[in-house]
Amino acid sequence: MNPATSASTLPRSFTLPAFARRTLTVILGSLLVAVCAHIAFPLWFTPVPVTLQTFAVLLLGLVLSPGLAASALVLYLIEGMAGLPVFAPTGTISLLHIFGPTGGYLLSYPAAAALTSFLRRRCFGTKSAGSTFGVSIFAAALGSVVILLSGALWFGILTRQPVLTVLTMTVAPFLAGDTLKVIAAAGAATGLRRFRRS
Repeated sequence: MNPATSASTLPRSFTLPAFARRTLTVILGSLLVAVCAHIAFPLWFTPVPVTLQTFAVLLLGLVLSPGLAASALVLYLIEGMAGLPVFAPTGTISLLHIFGPTGGYLLSYPAAAALTSFLRRRCFGTKSAGSTFGVSIFAAALGSVVILLSGALWFGILTRQPVLTVLTMTVAPFLAGDTLKVIAAAGAATGLRRFRRS
């Protein structure tokens, strides 16, 4: 056997199988959301705290495929329903978070992440367009709208408060912060993409 030939057939570097990479990505994505959930600040006039969860959800949507992004958020919800301390450390615990006043936000995460990813990748017809900061802003902003409206709808159904009261407690206090999270997620995703290409 020719030593040069045998050496050329050896793998140059070890890489995980595709399934293992996807599984690890989903697990790490769910952990990122869990960590961001614990950066929380309660507000005295609403049971909905300010957290960095939305930032993590949008970031995953911007850097992962729709399927992987949604899977990471579904796993996150399963972890929380199983009793793991992954939800914001305010108010109720574990499964009660899902059925409590913030449940609408949580349940919207898989759809919001998938929508953000889909818009970034497909809405503008070319893959290169999805790498721009402006496109990421647009996609993340619509994902954020889905989260806010889902949270407001759930809260309104649960509490039967007037629409204006619901919006005052579930949407209005978070508009400025969510705008910053959208910009931060788009900036981080664009930076990561450029780093990968360098």
